[in-house]
Amino acid sequence: MPRTCKDEAPIALDEPVVQGRYVELDDYTVAFETFHEDFDPAPLFKGLPDDRCQCAHWGYVVSGKLIMRFADHSEIYTAGDAYYIAPGHLPIVTTGTEVVEFTPTAQLQQTQAVLAANMAAMAVSS
Repeated sequence: MPRTCKDEAPIALDEPVVQGRYVELDDYTVAFETFHEDFDPAPLFKGLPDDRCQCAHWGYVVSGKLIMRFADHSEIYTAGDAYYIAPGHLPIVTTGTEVVEFTPTAQLQQTQAVLAANMAAMAVSS
């Protein structure tokens, strides 16, 4: 059975705002993410349907607070909460938030391509 843990997962994202460690297990990507600052990544999702994340996520909040904004409501997850987040959301994360999240890899790769392009465009225009 495939397995991983945070200490074994390679650091793939190490920015002032977030550190992300990611491992693919079969058709899912396990993400260990730690946020060092409040973060609203909404501009990064531009270009996706409704300019929102189209991935489904299952996860657990280790610490902090995660807010998911949908078109018609918001949901708040805090330390100790296990969650399912349906496609069509925008996250807001607070300082000190740490999550473990499971996402279908194919969906995640499509979304990450858009996020990377938006980050590159923002860096060029800065």
